[in-house]
Amino acid sequence: MKRKSINPLIEKIKNTAAEIGRDVVLMEVCGTHTQAISEKGIRNILPKNIKLISGPGCPVCVTAQEDIDMVVHLALSGIPIATYGDMLRVPGNFGSLEEARSAGAKVFSVYSVEDALRLRKQHPNLVFFGLGFDTTAPMTAVALEEGLITYSVHKLFLPAMEALLEMNETKIDGFISPGHVSAIAGIEPYRRMKMAQVITGFETEDLIVGIYMLLRQIAEGRREVENEYKRAVKEEGNLVAQKIISKYFTISDAKWRGFGMIPRSGLEVKDPKLNAKIVHKGVIAKMDASKIKEQSGCKCGEIIRGLLAPEKCPMFAKACTPKKPFGPCMVSQEGACSVEYKFRSLK
Repeated sequence: MKRKSINPLIEKIKNTAAEIGRDVVLMEVCGTHTQAISEKGIRNILPKNIKLISGPGCPVCVTAQEDIDMVVHLALSGIPIATYGDMLRVPGNFGSLEEARSAGAKVFSVYSVEDALRLRKQHPNLVFFGLGFDTTAPMTAVALEEGLITYSVHKLFLPAMEALLEMNETKIDGFISPGHVSAIAGIEPYRRMKMAQVITGFETEDLIVGIYMLLRQIAEGRREVENEYKRAVKEEGNLVAQKIISKYFTISDAKWRGFGMIPRSGLEVKDPKLNAKIVHKGVIAKMDASKIKEQSGCKCGEIIRGLLAPEKCPMFAKACTPKKPFGPCMVSQEGACSVEYKFRSLK
C-alpha cells in the first residue's frame, strides 16, 4: 500500500497516542507479523511512545531443547527423519539435524507432508518431525491419516499468550493477535484473556489499521477482541481443520523454550502406533539426558518472552549470525533475531 494512502491512518495513530499520553507496549505474537513489521518499516512511522515488541510467534524458536536433542538422537541412531528446512539448523547438545546428516544420518528437508509421504516409500520407518501451531497441525493430521509415524511438537498458541500474562514479566498493553492461527482457532478462545487484542492481517494497511484499533481500545479503557482480518478469520474458525486436529491429536502439557511447561498447550499424536515418542521409546531411553541443557549465552528464551530486544543480546551479529546461528531465534526466517539481522538497515 502506498504511503499516501496510509497517511490519514498514521495521523489518527499519532493523535490517539497523544491522547493516551504515556508509553504503550504492543506485542505481536506471529512470526509472519514479525517479518512484515520489520520489512515494511512499521516501527519507523509510529510515535515514540508506541513500542512494538515480538513474542513467541516462531514455532522453530519455541521448540524445547529437549525435543531437538531427542530427534537428533533418533537420527544418529539410524532412524530416518524428515522435517521442514529451518529445523535442520537448530543447534542442540548433540549437534543439529544438519550436522547429523553430515555424519551419515538419514535426514531429509521437506516442504510439505506430501514430500514426507513420498520419502516413506524409500524409507518405511521414516519419522516426520512435525511442528507448528494450530495452522500447520491439520496438515500433519493428514499425514497421520496416511499412517506416517510422527514426532509431534505441535503447539496450541493461545496458552502461550495466557502464560505471558500470568508470568507478568513485561508490560503488555495489547496484542497484535495472529491471523493464521485465528483462521483455524476462531475468535471466541481469545476472549477468556480479557486483554486488548486485534486479530490482524499481514499487509501494511492491515498492520496500521490493527495498531490504530488497539490504540483506540487502550485510549477508551476497553479490553476486547476485535477482528481486523475479517476476510480470512471467522468467529467459529475453520471447523473442518478443528475436527481433523481433534481426531488425530490429544491436547497435552508441553515444554516451550523460554517458558518451560505450559499446561494444555501441546498436541500429542493419539495413536500409539504412529507416535514416534512411543514407537521409539527404547531408543529415546538410551539418550544421555544429563547432557540436555539450554545453549549457554543464548538469550532466545528472553527474546521470545519480549524481555529482550534481539540487538541487546551480546551474541547478536557477532558470535550468532544467520550463516552461523547459535540459537533458534537466528535460525528461523520467522525468528526475531533473524528478522532484526535482515532488516536492521531499514531502521
